[in-house]
Amino acid sequence: MRALVVIDMLNDFLDPRGVLYCGQRARAIIPEVQRLLEEFRSRGEPVIYVCDAHDPEDAEFQAFPAHCVKGTWGAEVIPEIAPKPGERVIEKTRFDAFFRTNLEEVLQELGVSEVWLCGVCTSICVMDTAAGAFFRGFKVVVPEKAVGDFDPEAHAFALKRMQRIYKAEIR
Repeated sequence: MRALVVIDMLNDFLDPRGVLYCGQRARAIIPEVQRLLEEFRSRGEPVIYVCDAHDPEDAEFQAFPAHCVKGTWGAEVIPEIAPKPGERVIEKTRFDAFFRTNLEEVLQELGVSEVWLCGVCTSICVMDTAAGAFFRGFKVVVPEKAVGDFDPEAHAFALKRMQRIYKAEIR
Protein backbone atom coordinates (compact mmCIF):
# COMPACT_ATOMS: atom_id res chain seq x y z
CA MET A 1 0.00 0.00 0.00
CA ARG A 2 1.09 3.56 -0.60
CA ALA A 3 0.61 6.73 1.46
CA LEU A 4 0.91 10.41 0.66
CA VAL A 5 3.13 12.29 3.12
CA VAL A 6 2.54 16.04 2.94
CA ILE A 7 5.60 17.87 4.28
CA ASP A 8 5.56 21.35 5.82
CA MET A 9 2.83 22.93 3.71
CA LEU A 10 2.59 25.59 6.40
CA ASN A 11 1.84 29.31 6.57
CA ASP A 12 5.38 30.27 7.62
CA PHE A 13 6.73 28.68 4.42
CA LEU A 14 3.96 29.25 1.87
CA ASP A 15 2.21 32.48 2.80
CA PRO A 16 3.95 35.73 1.77
CA ARG A 17 3.56 36.89 5.39
CA GLY A 18 5.39 33.80 6.67
CA VAL A 19 8.69 34.06 8.51
CA LEU A 20 10.49 31.76 6.05
CA TYR A 21 8.37 32.33 2.95
CA CYS A 22 9.79 30.11 0.20
CA GLY A 23 8.49 32.27 -2.64
CA GLN A 24 6.29 31.84 -5.67
CA ARG A 25 8.17 28.77 -6.91
CA ALA A 26 7.09 26.95 -3.77
CA ARG A 27 3.51 28.23 -3.96
CA ALA A 28 3.34 26.96 -7.54
CA ILE A 29 3.20 23.36 -6.26
CA ILE A 30 -0.14 23.87 -4.47
CA PRO A 31 -2.34 22.75 -7.42
CA GLU A 32 -0.34 19.54 -7.85
CA VAL A 33 -0.48 18.81 -4.11
CA GLN A 34 -4.25 19.37 -4.28
CA ARG A 35 -4.47 16.93 -7.19
CA LEU A 36 -2.49 14.29 -5.29
CA LEU A 37 -4.66 14.77 -2.21
CA GLU A 38 -7.77 14.21 -4.31
CA GLU A 39 -6.25 11.11 -5.93
CA PHE A 40 -5.22 9.51 -2.64
CA ARG A 41 -8.43 10.44 -0.84
CA SER A 42 -10.64 9.15 -3.66
CA ARG A 43 -8.86 5.79 -3.52
CA GLY A 44 -9.06 5.58 0.27
CA GLU A 45 -5.27 5.67 0.54
CA PRO A 46 -3.67 7.22 3.63
CA VAL A 47 -2.78 10.90 3.72
CA ILE A 48 -0.39 11.97 6.48
CA TYR A 49 0.66 15.54 7.17
CA VAL A 50 4.04 16.11 8.83
CA CYS A 51 4.44 19.61 10.15
CA ASP A 52 7.19 21.63 11.75
CA ALA A 53 6.07 22.45 15.31
CA HIS A 54 8.87 24.03 17.30
CA ASP A 55 9.16 25.13 20.89
CA PRO A 56 10.00 28.84 21.21
CA GLU A 57 13.63 28.05 22.17
CA ASP A 58 14.26 25.29 19.61
CA ALA A 59 17.92 24.69 18.73
CA GLU A 60 17.02 24.92 15.02
CA PHE A 61 16.58 28.65 15.52
CA GLN A 62 20.37 28.96 15.68
CA ALA A 63 20.38 28.22 11.94
CA PHE A 64 17.05 29.75 10.90
CA PRO A 65 14.83 32.51 12.28
CA ALA A 66 12.12 31.31 14.66
CA HIS A 67 9.37 29.72 12.56
CA CYS A 68 6.46 27.30 12.85
CA VAL A 69 6.27 27.74 16.60
CA LYS A 70 3.68 25.38 18.12
CA GLY A 71 0.25 26.93 18.40
CA THR A 72 0.95 29.88 16.09
CA TRP A 73 -0.56 30.82 12.74
CA GLY A 74 2.80 30.08 11.08
CA ALA A 75 2.66 26.42 12.14
CA GLU A 76 -0.78 25.84 10.58
CA VAL A 77 -1.30 23.99 7.30
CA ILE A 78 -2.24 26.41 4.52
CA PRO A 79 -6.02 26.53 4.02
CA GLU A 80 -5.86 25.40 0.38
CA ILE A 81 -4.84 21.89 1.45
CA ALA A 82 -6.13 21.63 5.02
CA PRO A 83 -6.33 18.11 6.47
CA LYS A 84 -9.71 16.40 6.37
CA PRO A 85 -11.23 14.91 9.54
CA GLY A 86 -9.47 11.67 10.41
CA GLU A 87 -6.27 12.44 8.51
CA ARG A 88 -3.19 12.23 10.66
CA VAL A 89 -1.09 15.26 11.46
CA ILE A 90 2.33 14.48 12.93
CA GLU A 91 4.37 17.26 14.49
CA LYS A 92 8.12 17.24 13.92
CA THR A 93 11.02 19.32 15.16
CA ARG A 94 13.73 18.33 12.69
CA PHE A 95 14.15 18.08 8.92
CA ASP A 96 13.65 14.28 8.79
CA ALA A 97 9.99 13.57 9.55
CA PHE A 98 10.97 10.20 11.04
CA PHE A 99 13.27 11.72 13.68
CA ARG A 100 11.67 11.42 17.13
CA THR A 101 8.14 11.05 15.69
CA ASN A 102 5.78 8.12 15.32
CA LEU A 103 5.71 8.35 11.52
CA GLU A 104 7.36 4.96 11.02
CA GLU A 105 4.92 3.27 13.41
CA VAL A 106 1.92 4.91 11.73
CA LEU A 107 3.08 3.77 8.28
CA GLN A 108 3.70 0.24 9.54
CA GLU A 109 0.28 0.07 11.25
CA LEU A 110 -1.33 1.09 7.96
CA GLY A 111 0.63 -1.52 6.00
CA VAL A 112 2.38 1.09 3.88
CA SER A 113 5.39 0.03 1.80
CA GLU A 114 5.54 3.02 -0.59
CA VAL A 115 5.63 6.66 0.50
CA TRP A 116 4.87 9.52 -1.84
CA LEU A 117 6.47 12.73 -0.62
CA CYS A 118 5.23 16.21 -1.47
CA GLY A 119 5.77 19.64 0.04
CA VAL A 120 8.62 21.98 0.93
CA CYS A 121 11.53 22.46 0.91
CA THR A 122 12.86 19.92 -1.55
CA SER A 123 16.46 20.42 -0.43
CA ILE A 124 15.76 20.29 3.30
CA CYS A 125 12.80 18.45 4.82
CA VAL A 126 11.71 16.56 1.70
CA MET A 127 15.22 15.22 1.00
CA ASP A 128 15.90 14.34 4.63
CA THR A 129 12.53 12.60 4.94
CA ALA A 130 13.29 10.67 1.74
CA ALA A 131 16.52 9.51 3.38
CA GLY A 132 14.65 8.52 6.54
CA ALA A 133 12.12 6.54 4.50
CA PHE A 134 14.82 4.84 2.43
CA PHE A 135 16.82 3.83 5.51
CA ARG A 136 13.66 2.25 6.95
CA GLY A 137 12.99 0.18 3.85
CA PHE A 138 10.17 2.17 2.26
CA LYS A 139 9.96 2.71 -1.48
CA VAL A 140 10.08 6.48 -2.07
CA VAL A 141 8.23 8.35 -4.83
CA VAL A 142 8.64 12.11 -5.30
CA PRO A 143 6.29 13.79 -7.79
CA GLU A 144 8.52 16.56 -9.15
CA LYS A 145 5.69 19.07 -9.62
CA ALA A 146 4.58 18.58 -5.99
CA VAL A 147 7.83 19.62 -4.28
CA GLY A 148 9.23 23.12 -4.10
CA ASP A 149 12.16 25.11 -2.81
CA PHE A 150 13.29 28.71 -2.46
CA ASP A 151 16.55 27.77 -4.25
CA PRO A 152 16.24 26.27 -7.76
CA GLU A 153 19.80 24.88 -7.73
CA ALA A 154 19.29 23.19 -4.36
CA HIS A 155 15.94 21.83 -5.62
CA ALA A 156 17.61 20.25 -8.67
CA PHE A 157 20.43 18.83 -6.55
CA ALA A 158 17.97 17.35 -4.05
CA LEU A 159 15.96 15.62 -6.78
CA LYS A 160 19.14 14.08 -8.20
CA ARG A 161 20.36 13.01 -4.76
CA MET A 162 17.04 11.44 -3.82
CA GLN A 163 17.01 9.52 -7.09
CA ARG A 164 20.64 8.41 -7.05
CA ILE A 165 21.30 7.86 -3.36
CA TYR A 166 17.88 7.03 -1.89
CA LYS A 167 16.55 5.27 -5.01
CA ALA A 168 13.53 7.56 -5.09
CA GLU A 169 11.35 7.41 -8.15
CA ILE A 170 11.06 10.98 -9.43
CA ARG A 171 7.82 11.42 -11.39
